[in-house]
Amino acid sequence: MTDVPAVQAPLVQDWIDRAKRADPRAVARLISWIEDSSPAVPEVMAQLAPTAGRARVIGLTGAPGVGKSTTTSALIAGYRKRDQRVGVIAVDPSSPFSGGALLGDRIRMQDHALDDGVFIRSMASRGHLGGLAATTPQAVRVFEAAGVDVVIIETVGVGQSEVEVAGTADTTVVLLAPGMGDGIQAAKAGILEVGDVFCVNKADRDGADSTAREVRHMISLADRDPHRWEPQVVKAVASRGEVDELLAVIDLHQEWLTEDDRLEQRRQRRATEEITALTLAHFRRRIGTDGHQQLLVLAQAVATGSLDPYSAADRLIATIGED
Repeated sequence: MTDVPAVQAPLVQDWIDRAKRADPRAVARLISWIEDSSPAVPEVMAQLAPTAGRARVIGLTGAPGVGKSTTTSALIAGYRKRDQRVGVIAVDPSSPFSGGALLGDRIRMQDHALDDGVFIRSMASRGHLGGLAATTPQAVRVFEAAGVDVVIIETVGVGQSEVEVAGTADTTVVLLAPGMGDGIQAAKAGILEVGDVFCVNKADRDGADSTAREVRHMISLADRDPHRWEPQVVKAVASRGEVDELLAVIDLHQEWLTEDDRLEQRRQRRATEEITALTLAHFRRRIGTDGHQQLLVLAQAVATGSLDPYSAADRLIATIGED
């Protein structure tokens, strides 16, 4: 199933126990196992299951240049002032050579590197679309087990495909910036449908007010269910740590979520997506091993017209579904 060597059970238990005591090295080790698809991961996830759902999960997305890392750093400072522990998953583009993250956590957020109440992890997208790493949900569980109060997920920042974060976070913040045409980009990307909060960063620049007005206008044009959250538009200057308005609206959204079981419903949808993704990943691995030769035969039949793709898919499912 994987080329990663197995880890001895006592060693696995030791790392899990240390992670639950908020040992930074253990937290990092467990997330590395998750990223590398270690055989130890199912056992780790089984033991961490009772701690799931303890942290608030905030997704931060937006186009390159809007200041996502700077805003993340400012939010960390804001939550630390409240004496809350913070975990950050900063998803970076993958190296085309190693598959690793191109940017490192120490480069991104130096101010918090020595704070034992902050865990920062850069994770490579490894070609996964949607702006996240495929293993992001499992990494969130590790942070929760370590006693983190808030998890901030910062997406890759590739432009128009980062809507997956809405299915992973409790609150999704979309960052915009003056003079970048972000209002139009948001409409094109469908971001208006997934953003809970729209934050115009670099609000000390010309055009910030007009950008905020433009986004509010677009939100007002959208068909809205009166029972759904009305997206809010705020401004910030993250480079100066001026994110109080953003923090306040995130709190407001969290309060709204706790009413009428909305948070529970959102997290149940998130769990559904996680289970589906893991199931699909399992079948892809099976195709790459047990079903590879069968796939080649079926592909040739479809290419020559002797078999239709639906029948081929049914046959492949039947092949890899056999024990």
